Amino acid sequence: MAPALTDSLPTAPHQLSAPVDIFPDGLKTTGQHPPLYDHIRPFDKFPRQITGPTVWKAEDYRENPEKWTHTFTPEQVEELSTAADAFLASKTPLTGISKSNFRLPKLADYLETLRLDIIDGKGFILFKGFPVHKWGNHKSAVAYMGLGTYLGYFVSQNSRGHVLGHVKDLGEDATQIDKVRIYRTNARQFFHADDSDIVGLLCIHRALEGGESDIVSSHHVYNTLAVERPDVLKTLTEPIWYFDRKGETSKGQEEFIRTSVIYLERGENPRVYTKWDPYYVRSLSRFSDSGIIPPMSDAQKEALQVLEDTCNRLSLHMILDVGDIQFLANSHVLHARTAYTDHAPPTPRRHLMRLWLATPEHEGGWKLPFWDSNEKKRGGIQVDDQPPVAPLDAE
Repeated sequence: MAPALTDSLPTAPHQLSAPVDIFPDGLKTTGQHPPLYDHIRPFDKFPRQITGPTVWKAEDYRENPEKWTHTFTPEQVEELSTAADAFLASKTPLTGISKSNFRLPKLADYLETLRLDIIDGKGFILFKGFPVHKWGNHKSAVAYMGLGTYLGYFVSQNSRGHVLGHVKDLGEDATQIDKVRIYRTNARQFFHADDSDIVGLLCIHRALEGGESDIVSSHHVYNTLAVERPDVLKTLTEPIWYFDRKGETSKGQEEFIRTSVIYLERGENPRVYTKWDPYYVRSLSRFSDSGIIPPMSDAQKEALQVLEDTCNRLSLHMILDVGDIQFLANSHVLHARTAYTDHAPPTPRRHLMRLWLATPEHEGGWKLPFWDSNEKKRGGIQVDDQPPVAPLDAE
């Protein structure tokens, strides 16, 4: 079917109005869906080279941390503290936090500038100096989620409805990739993007060893592949890839999604978007072995490896200390994590609080080839009417 050039989107396939007794902000995460195949463009429509601020090299930042870090000033910490205390005093559920009930009059302008840089610029920031030990998990979670509301709308991260996620080793078997989410283990996470526009990670406790972060501009990776391996790049743009949903499905939904890894925005002057997680591609043998979906071709297997190797070669390494917050754009930044070993008890295990944030089209988000591109809480993982929850620790 020929790719559509129209910029219109169909009507939402289900009712999105959300009762406030279940969804405190009245908004429901739209969840995972196949792309609009009419909007998937062939490889000859993709740019030969990407230019602009989204294309960056690790050497541009490796020796210049002032370009990508921001240490909270005492005044900014105090403003966050005051807003968090006021929110806690209001007894509002944490799932109901928003810009309207978490006021940051002085930080707001800076956060709007940052938001634009994450969406349309280099796509990442590392905050330092968030006083997690002084505040404890509850107040830290409030301040962190409140900060996040200035960058996007939080969406559910799993079938349990977690809008405040926890990256922590719960002892699950990382080899059971068709069932287990890797963030709940201490295994390596290969380069990937999450099911949201922006992902945030707040470090509560560090590991004894490992658990360090690597990020890469997927636009720099694209340009590199366009020169070195255009055949691999073409394979990644074709809608022949199947992504596992690992059972996190609503009634009547398929257990997998067919899509491409790299695709274009809708409309004029479209940008290149990358959506990838090798764990979700490798875990589908239970369907390919039974003939439900085709097995990965040799070209796909090679593309998977070449993409990972290229990301590793071009990546920027960073270490999150306690009180650091990393925000990344999933549209044009891929991220990875090294395997790690925790301290022996009673020292706390490595623990990161995670946010998935959505940025709809009408608020500056990318024009994605999905029906929910203009919904406030686009993306994420939503199973039936599972309400949002914000646990203060992993569960």
